[in-house]
Amino acid sequence: MKHLPNILTLCNLVCGCLAITFILGAYPELKTVTGESFFPVLGAHKLVYGSLFIILAALFDVLDGLAARSLKAFSSIGKDLDSLADVVSFGVAPAMIIYQLLWMAFMSEPNALAVNPLVTLPAFLLPCFGALRLARFNQNNLAQSSYFSGMPIPAAGIMVALLPLVLTYDQGAIVTQLGGKWALYAIVVLLSYFMVSKIKFLKWKAPAKGIAAWWPHILITLTAVIGYFTLGYSALLLAFVVYIITSMLYKYPETKQFA
Repeated sequence: MKHLPNILTLCNLVCGCLAITFILGAYPELKTVTGESFFPVLGAHKLVYGSLFIILAALFDVLDGLAARSLKAFSSIGKDLDSLADVVSFGVAPAMIIYQLLWMAFMSEPNALAVNPLVTLPAFLLPCFGALRLARFNQNNLAQSSYFSGMPIPAAGIMVALLPLVLTYDQGAIVTQLGGKWALYAIVVLLSYFMVSKIKFLKWKAPAKGIAAWWPHILITLTAVIGYFTLGYSALLLAFVVYIITSMLYKYPETKQFA
């Protein structure tokens, strides 16, 4: 049983690899002269499958932590393995989503054939800054508290993973803008900054200050659950935005930080 956490971590890694496989198998969206989309026909729905594998990887990431704490099976190998898996599942795989979405955005422009492939290079800021964040995490020996220092890489990865779901199944002007090149660049820059910043981000655990301290968790949950029935997958993305805002507004107890 002592190897269970590492097995779950490897499941996380496998999901990340499968996500990359599906994402890279997607093709740019094309449209007919009447504006009808070939999106599902050419295989761009594989981005959605890639997103689902990233979300599944996040589930295994949670389970390996629970298993390690329950079995008291902590080790330096387990910590390093977890970080390596996270870089793949929540750094490289989401970067591939941004890469594909950027390529699709540029391919829809009039001068598509003249586009320089370097326009997709910013996508790889995600794994780079994610790796920096994890390196800081592994070097930090302070006790756990109610917050993270900087956005956890799984949160950033899941936010990106929601984009194909939103763009595929939701409608509206704002949704359409999310697939635009400038919106994608902004998402990459903001998430990269959040990961390496010193901004405090809530940990999803019971607050030590009593039930009144649960307000951010309740607000985030209500946004996701109630919003899903009116906004669809966009509500889940909105819940992450609420998470970022409430993390900045929340008054944390005076305890040591945990990167």
